[in-house]
Amino acid sequence: MDTHRLSVRPLKQEIADGIAKNPRMHILAAGGAGFIGANLCRALLKRGAEVTVIDNLYTGRRSNLDDLPIRFIEGDICDRELLERQFSPDRLHFDGVINLACPASPPAYQSKPIETLLTGSLGTVNTLEIARAHQARYLLTSTSEIYGEPAVHPQTEEYRGNVNPVGPRSMYDEAKRFSEAAVTAYAETYGLSTAIVRIFNTYGPFMQPDDGRVVTNFLNQALDGAPLTIYGDGSQTRSFCYVDDLVEGLLAMLDSRERGPVNLGNPQEVTIRELVETVREITGKTCAIAYRPLPGDDPTRRCPDITKAKTLLHWQPHTDLRTGLQSTWEWFQRWPLHPEARHRPPDRQQPDCLRQTPVPKKRLPLPTNAPARARRTRQIKRRCPSGKPSSP
Repeated sequence: MDTHRLSVRPLKQEIADGIAKNPRMHILAAGGAGFIGANLCRALLKRGAEVTVIDNLYTGRRSNLDDLPIRFIEGDICDRELLERQFSPDRLHFDGVINLACPASPPAYQSKPIETLLTGSLGTVNTLEIARAHQARYLLTSTSEIYGEPAVHPQTEEYRGNVNPVGPRSMYDEAKRFSEAAVTAYAETYGLSTAIVRIFNTYGPFMQPDDGRVVTNFLNQALDGAPLTIYGDGSQTRSFCYVDDLVEGLLAMLDSRERGPVNLGNPQEVTIRELVETVREITGKTCAIAYRPLPGDDPTRRCPDITKAKTLLHWQPHTDLRTGLQSTWEWFQRWPLHPEARHRPPDRQQPDCLRQTPVPKKRLPLPTNAPARARRTRQIKRRCPSGKPSSP
């Protein structure tokens, strides 16, 4: 991004000392119309912050924010001109920038691999430039996918991961790995106040019912009375963090002076089979189980070590799986979409950063020495699109 357009302000002491000292600060939430963003925006407003959201609504929903007193801009963080026009320090000031923008479910990012990579690279750099221009604290929501198929268990932040850079999840894994590298570079090069959190499996209200993640799949199938689909034999493990707990961790990181990365997740590890049984008990549905082949590069174990979060942020999750799933199930039953809308195919429309304005075809001028008959044919076609003159 052109920093001549977004002039850089001097470092503000209150940012360096922690954003918590001034809860009335103005926060930019990129990707704030998504699942986590919708919950985070509510928490920010509750503590008195002013919130601006930019989202291209690929996986987010404008309706998630309809009842909130925020400023909303529908747009893509890859669109540099839009960001320069909307967020110049001459027009407004941000104290914090939170980058939540990126498709996070396998069906979403696998259906748009190029857009996912651009969001994690170009979009991250663009939002970092906004933070740099405003001297705002920058928070990147990274992912446990950084660790790939882990050889260390549970995963600590020092573990460098076991990631396939050309596999079916590579567009998401590598986008987030680049994002973390870019955030680190801006912190070290420009002295920007930055933070990185690595989010493990999260669930709760405002999840998109058709996002293809395991919790939404099971609740959707239970709602429809369909068999619950298990990929593989169900022995693979995950750790599920309720979204309210996660939001508390995000705010704690935003308020701190820590750079991270810091894992945020629930260290209670459960198998997919155990998750199925819990869903059955909560929903009261005795759904059958349908087994499908395990997708490529699907991790067999995933569980965070949250020692750093406990020590540095004084944070840990408090919501047990049964309580969180019960709350999520109640929200799902109130979801306004009809069943057929819950299973709509992914939107294939390209974001603004990849759209190209069609170039109109130019008609070559007819040579002056062309035969008279050719000139006559050209004149007839211009008057009559069919190429045939109408009867007098």
